[in-house]
Amino acid sequence: MELRESILQGTIRVFNQKGLKFTMDDIANALGISKKTIYTVFQNKEELFLDMVDYLFDNIKISERQVLENPELDTLTKLRRLLGVLPETYQEIDFKQLYLLKDKYPKIYDQVEKRLETGWEATIALLEQGMAEGVIRRIEIPIFKLMMEAALEQFFQRDILIRHQISYQSALDEVVSILVDGIRASVL
Repeated sequence: MELRESILQGTIRVFNQKGLKFTMDDIANALGISKKTIYTVFQNKEELFLDMVDYLFDNIKISERQVLENPELDTLTKLRRLLGVLPETYQEIDFKQLYLLKDKYPKIYDQVEKRLETGWEATIALLEQGMAEGVIRRIEIPIFKLMMEAALEQFFQRDILIRHQISYQSALDEVVSILVDGIRASVL
């Protein structure tokens, strides 16, 4: 298990430096191991990339739990943080490069899309709690979910972040701000 995680973490570092053009040799060199060792864990680059997607999203879910379990945060703050959560170690990842996935690695892109569209239970529960508390206005949750998913998918389908030199974290923060401030109950 340690070798697998080490390879995945190394892949993330190399991806951040080279984008999708990284090679298994790049990862082996970064980790100081042989390429053959990598192939004992992953059959090929595509399998490694698929596992990396799951690894990234699984770690995001761990960070989401930490937000949800923090008793010092109110519902609106939890919602804002939950929607924009990225583990500290992911702050430097160049997610802007992921827009290239759709054409070059459609299977991996499908996995990213699947992970974006699932695992919404905690967010939905917070939205419902916020409506019950009156801190957000009544909304159609499926529409809210669709808007969030669509925004994130556009980051991965188009080069808008690269063209405008916007980091993924900044873009995510902006989307969250627009959505959450747009659903916050108005104070008269």
